[in-house]
Amino acid sequence: MRVSHVITRLIVGGAQENTISTVLGLKRKPEVEVELLSGPSEGTEGSLKAGISDLVIIPDLVRPVHPWHDVRAYNELIRHFREFCPRIVHTHSGKAGVLGRLAAHKAGVPIIIHTIHGPSFGTFQSTLANWIFCTAERIAGRVTTHFISVADAMTQQYLAAGIGKPEMYSRIFSGFSLTPFLTATNDLVLRQKLGIGQDDFVIGTVARLFKLKGHDEILRMAPALLRKYPKIKFLFVGGGPWRERLEEKIRSLGLEKQFVFTGLVPPGEVHQYIGIMDILIHLSRREGLPRALPQAMAAGKPVVSYNCDGACEACIEGQTGFLVKVGDQDLLEKRIATLVDHAELRVRFGEQGRVFAREHFSESGMVDAIWALYQRLDALKPKRQVS
Repeated sequence: MRVSHVITRLIVGGAQENTISTVLGLKRKPEVEVELLSGPSEGTEGSLKAGISDLVIIPDLVRPVHPWHDVRAYNELIRHFREFCPRIVHTHSGKAGVLGRLAAHKAGVPIIIHTIHGPSFGTFQSTLANWIFCTAERIAGRVTTHFISVADAMTQQYLAAGIGKPEMYSRIFSGFSLTPFLTATNDLVLRQKLGIGQDDFVIGTVARLFKLKGHDEILRMAPALLRKYPKIKFLFVGGGPWRERLEEKIRSLGLEKQFVFTGLVPPGEVHQYIGIMDILIHLSRREGLPRALPQAMAAGKPVVSYNCDGACEACIEGQTGFLVKVGDQDLLEKRIATLVDHAELRVRFGEQGRVFAREHFSESGMVDAIWALYQRLDALKPKRQVS
């Protein structure tokens, strides 16, 4: 079986890690010939393209809406699919998801799958942008054989928008290599390197430094928390274009010594930074199912998250952490204070989170579920060649 995966960019991010893990896992299946197509991935967000030896670059597959590049990318994808003759085209992310599915349909690919890693439409953007992206998803949805959702919340949002039917969706959690997180430790040498004391209480977040990721909320609550708990250190793991902006705000608050920025961290090193956290908070307002939550849980860390999109499917309220209504600053501060004050609760949440992550977020489990879906869909489709 030939399979083509298509993604817009291979920058450092959860959707990209998921896609690479899937491709590499499928390559180990004897019955599969799999390839990965991506647009250019250079820039400040880092690149994961070195992890794929036979990556196919589509130069015009760019993230912004650009009619000239979009038409060229669409035609190049059609040409490529007609040459490679995949049985399945499996797309990821917004632009590649739309262009890739439409091109696969035009080329006569029998099975077209799209993974919803996060919402491409919603209240986080303008009314016009929301209409454009929702319309594009509806059009692409008409030629989609099946959707994979990383969280049931994504399925519900897409069905509510009139995209597909319930039987066209399967939830497959975004798995990752558990071992580095299960064995993560509170590395005192790393703490010292970052200027974090042995007895400092570390509140960490793993997210791109950009809008909708919740860093502003952390800055708003920091002064009050630090007045009560002066040994708190905030650890921002990740890079992004908002770093200078956030650092300027921190300086204006006079809290430079309480905030630590790691900069861009390769995915293979994230577990080291989660290991030195006491709790992880995730305040994103747009996410499919944030990988940082199960990663922290696998490392035995309690989590506090906005109850947004699929967060509630990893952070189980009162068992692996706390869920907070988006924007509820008072409750957010109270939940964090509860975890700071109660070490036994942190241990209990951490232990239960570790069990949950083991059961639901293994990389091999994700790949096996996707492979089983491929086989099921393949059995339902008549054999025919790509035109």
